[in-house]
Amino acid sequence: MKGTEFYKMSATGNDFVIFDNRKGEIDAHVKDVREFVVKVCRRQQGVGADGVILIEEAPDADFAWRFFNSDGSEAEMCGNGGRCAARYAFLKGIAKAQMTFRTLAGLIKAEVSGRTVKLQMTDPSDLRLDYPISLEEKEIFLSSVNTGVPHAVIVVDDIEHAPVHELGRQIRHHKAFGERGTNVNFVKVIDRKNVAVRTYERGVEGETLACGTGAVAVAYTLKVKDMVDTPLNVHVRSGEMLRVHVEEAVFLEGGTRLIYTGVLHKEALL
Repeated sequence: MKGTEFYKMSATGNDFVIFDNRKGEIDAHVKDVREFVVKVCRRQQGVGADGVILIEEAPDADFAWRFFNSDGSEAEMCGNGGRCAARYAFLKGIAKAQMTFRTLAGLIKAEVSGRTVKLQMTDPSDLRLDYPISLEEKEIFLSSVNTGVPHAVIVVDDIEHAPVHELGRQIRHHKAFGERGTNVNFVKVIDRKNVAVRTYERGVEGETLACGTGAVAVAYTLKVKDMVDTPLNVHVRSGEMLRVHVEEAVFLEGGTRLIYTGVLHKEALL
């Protein structure tokens, strides 16, 4: 692992550590990739991040990625991570401004324009609207959809006091969503073009400052329910905004930041 370069990038408040693993260097030198991810993502003793992205070769796309949450679990898709990966690939000369990359959720198209990246997401699936689930002390109604990863959507009147941690944790692990669970989005409709969202994210096991696939889940669900129009401005906890287009295809658009580049030292993995 000596001299392993990484990029630290952020998108709408989510931060990621990105490695070029096209030559398989990390797999060759790391016994347990999940343990490696956990150590890299530690805030005080590692680089610190919400997740790690490994850029790899793909026979049918400009590149492939492997995406890991900070707890070491591998996820099918991450909208904000995907936007960072696309800009990274462009900056490194791995792909042109318009590109395609492979994820566990399928092929993703992206377009880079300066700091802004627009992703064509996988088609949402498994949409269920306004159905009840039983919790420890009560029954609640929610909607759910898969936008590359599973999401629950709950409309609230007061986004500032939404029980993101308490209720989010219960729903995330609910038997209705199977062994792997779900992400949970609390959404306040401001008007037909703007919503505010707070997300409890599996793998992070807490609230994140933004979630791209969650923004898509919210926009798609509320558009089907005729509560909003698109493109929809999704205001996230970081104070920034994502824009979701729900047309014949679904697009996620927003800014990215290159925070710094570095070389990982072996002491980070102690």
